[in-house]
Amino acid sequence: MSQGSGGHGPHDRYPRAGRSPAVHRFDLLYVRGHDVAWLPPLLLLLVIPAIDYGSSGDFRTLSWIVLVPGISAAICGVRGTAVFSVLALLLYTAVDSAWPHEYQSGLPDFILVAAGGILATLACAVRVNGEHRALHMRDVADTVRRTLLRPLPPDWGGLEHAGVYLTADVQARVGGDFYDIQPGPHGTRVLVGDVQGKGLGAVETASVLLGTFREAGYHEPDPASVAQHLETRMLRHREYTTALGRRDGDRFATAVLLSFPADRTDVVDVVVFGHEPPLAVSPDGVRYLPSGGGLPLGFGDLAPGPPGVRRVSVAPDETLLMVTDGVTEARDADGTFYNLAADVARAVVADPRATRPARLVALVRDGTLRHSHGHLVDDTTAFAVRRARTSGGEDPEGGRSPS
Repeated sequence: MSQGSGGHGPHDRYPRAGRSPAVHRFDLLYVRGHDVAWLPPLLLLLVIPAIDYGSSGDFRTLSWIVLVPGISAAICGVRGTAVFSVLALLLYTAVDSAWPHEYQSGLPDFILVAAGGILATLACAVRVNGEHRALHMRDVADTVRRTLLRPLPPDWGGLEHAGVYLTADVQARVGGDFYDIQPGPHGTRVLVGDVQGKGLGAVETASVLLGTFREAGYHEPDPASVAQHLETRMLRHREYTTALGRRDGDRFATAVLLSFPADRTDVVDVVVFGHEPPLAVSPDGVRYLPSGGGLPLGFGDLAPGPPGVRRVSVAPDETLLMVTDGVTEARDADGTFYNLAADVARAVVADPRATRPARLVALVRDGTLRHSHGHLVDDTTAFAVRRARTSGGEDPEGGRSPS
């Protein structure tokens, strides 16, 4: 939870890997870790009187010192701006008094500098208050995101895994991308999906689906039953939102459900709900797993009957990569879509170690940003899993997200 973005502790398995976090409060200028936001207004405070001292009496520049609190209001804190406002007023009085009476600017410019300092301090207070609100909203969004993309222990459910989330920052609204791993007595289930739309409605729907998955994924003996629970819960949630009179009563979700059986290590059961099918990546190449053409969650009434489950053979060295439409719909300046399979195939040929989950999601992240030149049209999630290697080989990289 690209997530997100900002400081994260060592137990945050998937830190946000999106754009840089917002500037914290008014710490805007740093040199080698030291805040030097005070330096520009201080230099201006010294330079303007020096220029005024060297000028003729017919061209006074001292009143320009009103710029000092204005600059401070933009890059310093409220206290710093107030201090510079007072210093500017004192320095103006001292320097102007040193001139002969006929050359003094007098009371009008004194009022200008005083009023400028007061207004700059008030403007700075408004700015800092707005930054506090923005930081608070960002923290709320990160917290909401972390409820959907919860940290996962390494090798959780016997799977190496890695995920990355990139925020498109469209109107600073939270999207509905989600993923999770649920181990249980019947094997380990993986769910990756994307709720249509943005905002709290999408987050609510994603949390509803994840709650259902965590329960059904643990208790149900077969993936078809898990899929049916997800479809039923989606329909119930739509009925609920419609009864409330909300405009998002027709919301739906695309998803991929994987089930790794407890008694088999060479197969995986796949259910695709209108989503991009998983990409199986190995040193021998890449391939899309059969999708079965399932409908998105919420449209099950259009095709009555149990969801289609495909059992697919999976080699021990194959990693299953799932992405949301932020990847598949990423475009370059010419409108060409990002070719995920081709990009991954080239990377695997160049370095077979790119099949590791952590490296694979890093490849998707970098490739998506490179192709779209950083202009993401939707929130983007990449999640990769493969069975953990219990002996031999290199140490797994599951559970760690690329930075």
